[in-house]
Amino acid sequence: MGEISIKINIADRVYPLRVDTEEEEVIRYAAKLINEKIKELQDNYAVRDKQDLLSMCVLQYATGMIKAERSAQDQGQGIEQSVHELDKLLSDFFNK
Repeated sequence: MGEISIKINIADRVYPLRVDTEEEEVIRYAAKLINEKIKELQDNYAVRDKQDLLSMCVLQYATGMIKAERSAQDQGQGIEQSVHELDKLLSDFFNK
């Protein structure tokens, strides 16, 4: 559709961005989640420095992403193994 200019506020700083119109909603939602996580960390820990809060936030999201990737990879390997087993069963059946 094209690019648009938007302003995103993260940790009380405004970032002007040019994004595809299809991505605007996702980017705004991501910024909202980041700000909510920063607020949660600020409320639960004695950390006030924005840089520390951003670092903790990024660490939590990166950890979650890595776990999700590993889970998807494990599921993919399980499916691959099942396909190989099914292929062997069918080959054995049709070669009798």
